[in-house]
Amino acid sequence: MTRLTAGNRAPGFTLKDEHEEKISLKDFLGARVVLYFYPADDTPGCTKEACQFNDELSAFTKLGVLVLGISPDGAAAHRAFKKKFGLNFALLSDPEKTVMAKYGAYGEKMLYGKKVNGVIRSTFVISATGVIEYAFYNVRADGHAAKVLVALSN
Repeated sequence: MTRLTAGNRAPGFTLKDEHEEKISLKDFLGARVVLYFYPADDTPGCTKEACQFNDELSAFTKLGVLVLGISPDGAAAHRAFKKKFGLNFALLSDPEKTVMAKYGAYGEKMLYGKKVNGVIRSTFVISATGVIEYAFYNVRADGHAAKVLVALSN
């Protein structure tokens, strides 16, 4: 499995958001982006992570950073998740997990002591020129948004 590191070019992609609109990474050239991969909408860890990114959204915005979440879930699940928790950033669907694989955010991981294939909770900060500034793998959902903010503030 490929792991990306700071200095790598961020793999390009086009995915659909919660409104079935196509969103491409290249749409955000000129802006910094936090791209985070999570396993599923409306599950305890994923909800905590999404809500914390949402709670810190104004701090990210002040730094000129956009937040995008990606999971295998479809548009309907994303819409329900956003509405239920008042999320104010785009959620993208990667049902084939192809973008996740490009970022090393899908593959073998340990789950309750067993090896399984699945989404590896990961976050990437991508520069305005499309280069990875920070890569976080196997993150703990709780408190992660704050850790990303600290990295961005350095």
